[in-house]
Amino acid sequence: MSILIVATISPKPGRADAVREALTAAVPAVHEEAGCELYALHEDGYGFVMIERWSSQDDVKAHGAGETFNQLAEGIKDDLTEPIGVRMLTPLPAGDAAKGAL
Repeated sequence: MSILIVATISPKPGRADAVREALTAAVPAVHEEAGCELYALHEDGYGFVMIERWSSQDDVKAHGAGETFNQLAEGIKDDLTEPIGVRMLTPLPAGDAAKGAL
Protein backbone atom coordinates (compact mmCIF):
# COMPACT_ATOMS: atom_id res chain seq x y z
CA MET A 1 0.00 0.00 0.00
CA SER A 2 1.24 3.48 -0.86
CA ILE A 3 2.18 6.04 1.78
CA LEU A 4 0.06 9.21 1.62
CA ILE A 5 1.41 12.47 3.05
CA VAL A 6 0.00 15.95 3.34
CA ALA A 7 2.58 18.66 3.97
CA THR A 8 1.61 22.22 4.89
CA ILE A 9 3.85 25.17 4.23
CA SER A 10 2.95 28.54 5.82
CA PRO A 11 4.87 31.53 4.49
CA LYS A 12 5.43 34.72 6.42
CA PRO A 13 3.51 37.76 5.16
CA GLY A 14 5.06 39.01 1.95
CA ARG A 15 7.08 35.82 1.40
CA ALA A 16 4.52 33.68 -0.48
CA ASP A 17 5.99 34.45 -3.90
CA ALA A 18 9.49 33.39 -2.84
CA VAL A 19 8.19 30.20 -1.21
CA ARG A 20 6.03 29.38 -4.25
CA GLU A 21 9.02 29.83 -6.53
CA ALA A 22 11.21 27.53 -4.41
CA LEU A 23 8.50 24.86 -4.16
CA THR A 24 7.68 24.83 -7.87
CA ALA A 25 11.38 24.67 -8.73
CA ALA A 26 11.83 21.57 -6.56
CA VAL A 27 8.83 19.60 -7.87
CA PRO A 28 10.40 18.26 -11.11
CA ALA A 29 13.38 16.82 -9.22
CA VAL A 30 11.14 15.17 -6.64
CA HIS A 31 9.04 13.66 -9.44
CA GLU A 32 12.20 11.83 -10.54
CA GLU A 33 12.89 10.34 -7.10
CA ALA A 34 12.46 6.61 -6.62
CA GLY A 35 9.00 5.72 -5.36
CA CYS A 36 7.37 9.09 -6.04
CA GLU A 37 3.84 8.35 -7.23
CA LEU A 38 2.38 11.81 -6.62
CA TYR A 39 3.86 15.13 -5.53
CA ALA A 40 1.27 17.81 -6.21
CA LEU A 41 1.46 21.41 -4.98
CA HIS A 42 -1.68 23.37 -4.06
CA GLU A 43 -2.24 26.88 -2.70
CA ASP A 44 -4.92 28.53 -0.60
CA GLY A 45 -5.24 31.78 1.34
CA TYR A 46 -3.01 30.45 4.15
CA GLY A 47 -0.11 29.03 2.18
CA PHE A 48 0.70 25.82 0.37
CA VAL A 49 -0.27 22.18 0.67
CA MET A 50 1.71 19.36 -0.90
CA ILE A 51 -0.17 16.11 -1.50
CA GLU A 52 2.32 13.24 -1.74
CA ARG A 53 2.07 9.53 -2.43
CA TRP A 54 5.10 7.28 -2.12
CA SER A 55 5.57 3.60 -2.94
CA SER A 56 7.08 2.69 0.42
CA GLN A 57 8.24 3.98 3.77
CA ASP A 58 11.83 3.55 2.56
CA ASP A 59 11.08 5.91 -0.34
CA VAL A 60 9.65 8.48 2.11
CA LYS A 61 12.80 8.21 4.24
CA ALA A 62 15.03 8.61 1.19
CA HIS A 63 13.07 11.69 0.10
CA GLY A 64 13.37 13.24 3.57
CA ALA A 65 17.10 12.57 3.66
CA GLY A 66 17.64 13.59 0.04
CA GLU A 67 19.40 16.61 -1.35
CA THR A 68 16.35 18.11 -3.08
CA PHE A 69 14.14 18.18 0.02
CA ASN A 70 16.91 19.34 2.33
CA GLN A 71 18.02 22.16 0.04
CA LEU A 72 14.39 23.25 -0.30
CA ALA A 73 13.72 23.13 3.44
CA GLU A 74 16.92 25.02 4.23
CA GLY A 75 16.22 27.58 1.52
CA ILE A 76 12.73 28.50 2.74
CA LYS A 77 13.00 28.04 6.51
CA ASP A 78 13.43 31.76 7.21
CA ASP A 79 10.39 32.53 5.01
CA LEU A 80 7.99 30.36 7.05
CA THR A 81 5.87 31.15 10.10
CA GLU A 82 6.39 27.61 11.40
CA PRO A 83 8.25 24.44 10.35
CA ILE A 84 6.82 22.46 7.45
CA GLY A 85 3.94 20.37 8.80
CA VAL A 86 3.92 16.73 7.75
CA ARG A 87 1.01 14.35 8.26
CA MET A 88 1.14 10.71 7.18
CA LEU A 89 -2.35 9.48 6.41
CA THR A 90 -3.97 6.06 6.58
CA PRO A 91 -6.71 5.62 3.99
CA LEU A 92 -10.23 4.84 5.15
CA PRO A 93 -11.88 4.00 1.82
CA ALA A 94 -15.63 4.50 1.79
CA GLY A 95 -18.32 4.62 -0.85
CA ASP A 96 -17.31 4.36 -4.49
CA ALA A 97 -13.82 2.79 -4.68
CA ALA A 98 -12.77 5.21 -7.43
CA LYS A 99 -13.89 8.27 -5.48
CA GLY A 100 -13.33 7.26 -1.88
CA ALA A 101 -9.53 7.00 -1.79
CA LEU A 102 -6.44 8.62 -3.32
